[in-house]
Parts: sequence; C-alpha cells; structure tokens
Amino acid sequence: MSYPMEQALATLRAADERLAAVIEQAPFCDMGTRDQRDPTAQNLFQSLLRTIVYQQLSGKAADTIHGRVAALFPAADPTPEGVLTLDDETLRGAGLSRNKTLAVRDLAAKTLDGTVPPLAELEQLDDETIIQRLSQVRGIGRWTVEMLLMFRLRRPDILPVDDLGVRKGFMLAYQLDGMPNARQLRDHAECWRPYRSVASWYMWRAVELYS
Repeated sequence: MSYPMEQALATLRAADERLAAVIEQAPFCDMGTRDQRDPTAQNLFQSLLRTIVYQQLSGKAADTIHGRVAALFPAADPTPEGVLTLDDETLRGAGLSRNKTLAVRDLAAKTLDGTVPPLAELEQLDDETIIQRLSQVRGIGRWTVEMLLMFRLRRPDILPVDDLGVRKGFMLAYQLDGMPNARQLRDHAECWRPYRSVASWYMWRAVELYS
C-alpha cells in the first residue's frame, strides 16, 4: 500500500495548527512509498526476523548480528524451514540471545503453520487483525507490529500511543507540562485521521526540533 504524501500533509495542516508548524520546520516525510530496494520489503518472514534481531540493540551491533544470522543460510536468504533445521547453539553462536533464539524459532513455526500469513494475504487484512495475528509470535508485541504497519506495509492511519518518542514529541509540540497518556493522545489524534501514521512521524521529528 502507498498513499499520496502531499495530500496527507495538506489534510493534516488544515486539521491541526500546531502540527502544521511542525510540518513546516521538519524534513519532508517520504514514508508513504515503499522502498523496493529494501531486500526484506516483500518478505514478511525476513522483515519480522530482522525486527526481532534489532530489538534492544544499537544499530551497528544489530547490523552485525543480523548479518551473521543471514550468513547461516544459502545466499544469505533466511527461510522458516531453514531456521528450524538449525540448532540453538548455531543461532546463539551468531549472536542471538536465548530469548531471541526462541522468538526466531517461534516465528519460523508460526510462519509455516499459517499464523503469520504470506505478505500478499496480510496486506488484505485490516490493521487490528494484523496486530492480533502477528502478536501471537513470541517477542512480537503491539508496538513492533505498529512499526511494521507504518514502515513496511505503509498503512497511513497507525497511532502508536505507547511510543515514548511520539508522546514526548506531542508534549513538546503542544507545549504541555507533562507527557500525555494514551487516552489524551488518542483523543487529540482523531483530527489526524486518516493520516495518523504521518502525524506520528512528525511527532518524532518534534523531539529533534524542540528538545
């Protein structure tokens, strides 16, 4: 899925004066178009595998471990079948923690049993159904699926209310005395529909602009 960013920005500017100010000061948001150069863009299993590997790690360390995990497979092309042929020692040797090893195995098993559907099938489902389906995988929570919806599936109307950066950006952009709770953020964001993903992206930029 993709959506016209100029239309999204025009809608948000008209709906919310404070958000319009952030949009004017921040870089142009290009998240509405899928980058076909991304090697995992069309492979849901590999995208989720990468997400698990990168959890709670710095970019450089995560890049290294992800590269080592990929190298365990022919042509550096991980598959669920391939994961299940590897023992824990091999996966741990590539740098995965015990919990991440269990999560990767669970992802592989749930991909093969259909809990995690093929990307083409997933794209036909609504946002909440996708969150419910993918959250059944060990190590994959709501926030992780929301990021996948925003940046992989390019869904335009995702609001990650539990994201610290979005909440902090909202506090700064709207000059609040404290961090908004999930309900406050959700209530205000009604005026951002149907482009809450884009508005959330600008809340992250607000942290950079106003901190």
